[in-house]
Amino acid sequence: MSDAAPAPLPPPPPPPPPAALDPAFVADATVAVDRASVWFGQKVALTELSCSFGSGVTGLLGPNGAGKTTLMRALVGLLPVNEGSVQVLGGDPHRDREVQRSIALVPEDEAVPPALTARQLVRYTAALHRVDDRDLPDRCLGTVGLLDVADRKVGTFSKGMRQRAKVASALVTAPRVLVLDEPLNGADPVQRVALIELFQALGAQGRTVIVSSHVLNEVERLATRQIVMILGRLAAAGDHHAIRDALADRPRAVSVRTPSARALAARLVEEEAVRGVTVDGTTVVVTSQSAGELARVLPVVARQVGARLHEVRPLDDSLESVFRELLR
Repeated sequence: MSDAAPAPLPPPPPPPPPAALDPAFVADATVAVDRASVWFGQKVALTELSCSFGSGVTGLLGPNGAGKTTLMRALVGLLPVNEGSVQVLGGDPHRDREVQRSIALVPEDEAVPPALTARQLVRYTAALHRVDDRDLPDRCLGTVGLLDVADRKVGTFSKGMRQRAKVASALVTAPRVLVLDEPLNGADPVQRVALIELFQALGAQGRTVIVSSHVLNEVERLATRQIVMILGRLAAAGDHHAIRDALADRPRAVSVRTPSARALAARLVEEEAVRGVTVDGTTVVVTSQSAGELARVLPVVARQVGARLHEVRPLDDSLESVFRELLR
């Protein structure tokens, strides 16, 4: 990435007024999907999917075949839904030209003409969108760290560099809604950090940034909210802690570090909330069917046996563990 600090991109227009929505939605939704179904012949890609996206960064997760790409193409108007509706900024992205001008897609597939230089690509996109600011293409290239190689042909770029060129091409349109399909693919660790910071900065400006990824720990860092899709349906929505807490019927594992590990373990096995206990030195691993009940019982039992708790840490509270459980 270039060390030069790029000039700031123009801010997007203000978001629409907030609306009261249920937990699968966000209060300031700029994108609303209502019971949307899409099929291709006998293949069903989306089934009565309802969710929404607001300003900031939202991660879109799901295994291959979950319907993520179909949803993203519907969001940007590349395909219509067969049933239900998709609303972006209050309009139909498939038909409303004003809405289409406010959306940008960074596809995963190789949609970049290899004979163009990075500068030509971004300037071409700017010309198509009638961007008046002649300096904006170079600012966008600087934002993604490609200004020093802007006159190289995109066909000579690495995959990570091509991804960044596509991001720059999308940014030059100053979109209010930015949809990115696996934008971190092929980027090296430094590039990944810079792109994550860029997407977070765009979200902080009030833009709606939707990022699909299979790299769960990076989505956990990137997005405060996740939409999880499985087989074309909504599986979960919210931050990963809330999603995990909603899985009340799944066991939880907690690591407890204490000098009185054996005494604590012996007493914990008597509790109805505890399903299993293992001891390794000063660490006790406790499994429970109810995280809330375990949180209530643990300090009580610790006081009873005089165990000083040095650390209590959930072992299955990452986005990756949540994703594994949703796929069961």
